[in-house]
Amino acid sequence: MNGVAYFKRMAGYNRWANGHVYNACAALPEDALYAPRTAFFPSIMRTLNHLLVADRLWLSRLLGAPEVMPLDTVLFDAFDDLRAARTAQDQAIIDFATKLTEELLSSDLSYQSVSGGANVMPRDVVLGHMFNHQTHHRGQLSSMVLEAGGKPLEIDFIYYLRETAL
Repeated sequence: MNGVAYFKRMAGYNRWANGHVYNACAALPEDALYAPRTAFFPSIMRTLNHLLVADRLWLSRLLGAPEVMPLDTVLFDAFDDLRAARTAQDQAIIDFATKLTEELLSSDLSYQSVSGGANVMPRDVVLGHMFNHQTHHRGQLSSMVLEAGGKPLEIDFIYYLRETAL
């Protein structure tokens, strides 16, 4: 599988896994979403917001129209609004992935970090980081959902592949 096909698959997996996470969160009592938790972003809602912020930052850089905001920005206080924005962001990532070419993937991306530092990274590395970052925080969310009394999340990549018969 080439890089383009891989990242298209990862975009689909990202949407699928986020859907499972949001379904699990929707089944929790509302106060459980805001309750303090042990994680980088200390609640389910804060972690969900962080994932959306990070994806918006990375995708905006990849599209050449960089947004700037702190990583702990709370974009949405209401779960349903956040979920709708997540769904739209996942579609934007899929739309971006469908337009990828090997030439684009092999090019460098110059961008400013949220702390203001200038960086240059290969686009395939940036995309790999974007999807890995999602997985990292979804693991934290999985733990927080269990702590809140929710069901275990089976969101490993292999489950996506089995379910979608890819």
